[in-house]
Amino acid sequence: MGAYLLARELGVGWLGAAAAGAAFAYAPWKLTQNGHLHVLSSGGIPLALFLLVRGYRRGSRWSVLAGWLVAAWQMTLGFTLGLQLFYLLALLGVGLVVAVWRRWLPRPGRDVLVTTVAGAAIFLAATGLMARPYLRVLDEHPEAKRTPAYVETFSPRLRSFLAAPEESWLLGDATMRARAPLPAPAEMSLFPGFVICFLALLGAFGSVLARRLRVGLVVGTAACAVLSLGVRDVDGPARYVTPYRFLFDFVPGWDGVRTPGRINTLTSLGLALLAGAGLCVIIRALRRRSPAIAVVAGVIGIGLVLVEGLGPLTHPTVTLPPSAVRLETGPQLQLPPNDSLYMYWSTDGFPKIVNGFGGFDPTGYDRLRKEVAGFPDARSVAALRELGVRAVLFHPEFAPGTSWEGALDKPTAGLGLERQQVGGVTVYRIRPS
Repeated sequence: MGAYLLARELGVGWLGAAAAGAAFAYAPWKLTQNGHLHVLSSGGIPLALFLLVRGYRRGSRWSVLAGWLVAAWQMTLGFTLGLQLFYLLALLGVGLVVAVWRRWLPRPGRDVLVTTVAGAAIFLAATGLMARPYLRVLDEHPEAKRTPAYVETFSPRLRSFLAAPEESWLLGDATMRARAPLPAPAEMSLFPGFVICFLALLGAFGSVLARRLRVGLVVGTAACAVLSLGVRDVDGPARYVTPYRFLFDFVPGWDGVRTPGRINTLTSLGLALLAGAGLCVIIRALRRRSPAIAVVAGVIGIGLVLVEGLGPLTHPTVTLPPSAVRLETGPQLQLPPNDSLYMYWSTDGFPKIVNGFGGFDPTGYDRLRKEVAGFPDARSVAALRELGVRAVLFHPEFAPGTSWEGALDKPTAGLGLERQQVGGVTVYRIRPS
């Protein structure tokens, strides 16, 4: 809906705008992001842009304020997209100032300027609040800092734009040769869609959008596509062959991004707006012959965009958390390590748990996993007691093939442990020293 409204505000007809909305929401590359809600939750970007464009065009302070509030809300969903939005708004703000200075656009009224200052302050405050936990993690975990070598392992290649996700019903098998050589296909499959690209090409050369707007969209879309290629870990000036390295080395925030390919969100938005204009080019040409045929062609165009974005997507079976997860007082450690599942289970009551990781593995947790490899024994219990862990939840179904395979047969006498079976989980409560 946000992309639809933005396209309409920029001058695209309703069928073309519907195509823009479909192209942004259901671009084929998004199929591989099905497990990343912080990447899929991108609707606030075009919605904020729609409100801001509408507000500044019409001199409406309420639309301007709403645009900044939506931008602040989008920022609270995470820096994966929030960082992109921050710099996009900064660039557009500079462009707006230049356009007013060159008298390409009328000067906004005083009430709009005051609202802009207030809205931008709210957006910056939201950004600052979101940055605090990230900065805290970097301070407490130096190992969280990204290196060019690490980012390169998730940086797409040129062939990525020809690689559709394997989940794609129409193009998954057809683009397998382009996808197979990619080191991380799930993060590097950036295929934007044949229909979307064809319509975007028509929109770039058509006259539906103003010339300056078309040039801006083409340049911005191409720039985002180039930036999404990430970095190459080489020395010397050759490191800047991929321009993302400039962002990584010199622009605040970008050295914390793990997967540069997610800049494809902005690439998709630019292509979607151009594609909407492209469909309008076709509709206008057919309308001269028959208005009915023009409408049918528009509907078919939208349908083709949607077909390219079809899954099927798998729907995982929800594994219910054992009752011990909620009943046991934290901090708790769950063994053997199956941390993604344990983090999910911890949402049932949110007990404090030791298990967990994000975009990196904490060094302290890596060390602890080695110290508890022989649990239950004196070394592991001493390490857990020193850390303040009060309970170890042992899941025997995950033990085969691990160092904990015979853990249930080990004696616990003299270790200061209280052992109890709670459903399918064996709970070891650690008594204080």
